[in-house]
Amino acid sequence: MEPAQAPNEAALRATLTAVRAWNPYDGDALLDDVGDVLGTVAPPEERVEELDRQLCGDLMQLVGIATTFEAEKQDPRATQHICSARQSIAAEMPGDYAKAVSHLQRMGWAVQELLEVLVEIGCVKAPDSLSTSEAL
Repeated sequence: MEPAQAPNEAALRATLTAVRAWNPYDGDALLDDVGDVLGTVAPPEERVEELDRQLCGDLMQLVGIATTFEAEKQDPRATQHICSARQSIAAEMPGDYAKAVSHLQRMGWAVQELLEVLVEIGCVKAPDSLSTSEAL
């Protein structure tokens, strides 16, 4: 029997970095972000940049999940929603507040629509808040 080899330090560091950067799926947090931009009151101007970052992260996570599970092969709507999500991620935040709010709303709809498809085809668990409201 050969002695165990010491782990590769670079590989361990890369793995640790990936684990630290990992953001687990939380459907309720995604819906909170969507609610912040699609609610009846526009988000305050000082939160626009923060919401843009959050929604971009949400979309990147959902696109990653959709790609991993090959969602486009399971539901033709997924292709359109993935494309819309990627366009939203690539779009620059407008400098004008009203245009920025419109941009955030489009991103919010993209999150909501892609999440809905991924839940329907079983790629992700439905957010707990939706399961609770349906039981009532």
